[in-house]
Amino acid sequence: MTQTEGGTEGEGASYAAAGVDIEAGDRAVDLMKDWVRKAQRPESLGGLGGFAGLFDASALKRYERPLLASATDGVGTKVAIAQKMDIHDTIGHDLVAMVVDDLVVCGAEPLFMTDYICVGKVVPERVSAIVKGIAEGCVLAGCALVGGETAEHPGLLGPDEYDVAGAGTGVVEADRVLGADRIRTGDAVIAMASSGLHSNGYSLVRHVLFDRAGWTLDRDVPEFGRTLGEELLEPTKIYSLDCLALTRTTEVHAFSHITGGGLASNLARVIPDELHATVDRSTWTPGAVFDTVRALGAVTRSELEKTLNMGVGMMAVVPQESVDAALTTLADRGVDAWVAGEITERGDRAEAAALTGDYAA
Repeated sequence: MTQTEGGTEGEGASYAAAGVDIEAGDRAVDLMKDWVRKAQRPESLGGLGGFAGLFDASALKRYERPLLASATDGVGTKVAIAQKMDIHDTIGHDLVAMVVDDLVVCGAEPLFMTDYICVGKVVPERVSAIVKGIAEGCVLAGCALVGGETAEHPGLLGPDEYDVAGAGTGVVEADRVLGADRIRTGDAVIAMASSGLHSNGYSLVRHVLFDRAGWTLDRDVPEFGRTLGEELLEPTKIYSLDCLALTRTTEVHAFSHITGGGLASNLARVIPDELHATVDRSTWTPGAVFDTVRALGAVTRSELEKTLNMGVGMMAVVPQESVDAALTTLADRGVDAWVAGEITERGDRAEAAALTGDYAA
């Protein structure tokens, strides 16, 4: 054979030779169809495979002044745990939680989501498992999965590597938007328990547990009651329907989704300039995984608290007269919740939100 500018004569370049398998992509779509069908709402139109997802906006006519809320997120380096364990049907659950629980903070009902899955090599069964988790998460959140994209990036990602991202849209009545302008002195701060680490701080967690301590994912950890890998893959709790139930049963002034940056900094995002939120650490005991990370990495409390959720995944700010009703609603829905703090006037140098006391033993 003779050489040509593009390669060897008779061996034409192809997409497959470049590392992109279109047939595998089609197979992945076929495998995920049943899961996507389960994550629908009455307003969902069309089917899988279109160029855009459709949602019947006439459903918004019941609103006087509907405001659309939008959020987008990923799950960070937690995907590395899923890849090492070869378990891929929970990471999509995390993705939905990170998006819809941001939407509900302003009081918005999540309506629909789209996803983006970027892989080094399309393995249909693996992509389908990821979408299965996303669809199941959407069902738990009460929203529809109306579309998505799977992209194969050979050369940029290894064959077993992938990342996920998602975007969601919700709606809230204009006069029902929650936030700082509703908060008043004397309001109570209600904490809702997290299911574990959720999807933030995994770079620190991986550094401590793997690089410093040398632990492996199959290590049995008595304090966790399961293996390290099982603990680290515990899905992020989805609070959206619980929070919406609160807004229907009692008065709520604000929510705060506790994600990257920790409890105090996320709560501070919804506190007005003139007020201060005090959260008492002694009102709860963080799960064992948090103390494990602290002890093995000699991580300072301030570093731990600005990186991890410390056992609290969502907070609600409610007037004192709404506390009992709020706690009853959450208990009825199986959400572990408690009064963790209060809103006061801010002193001259007080931060918007601060933690006091020591964690309960």
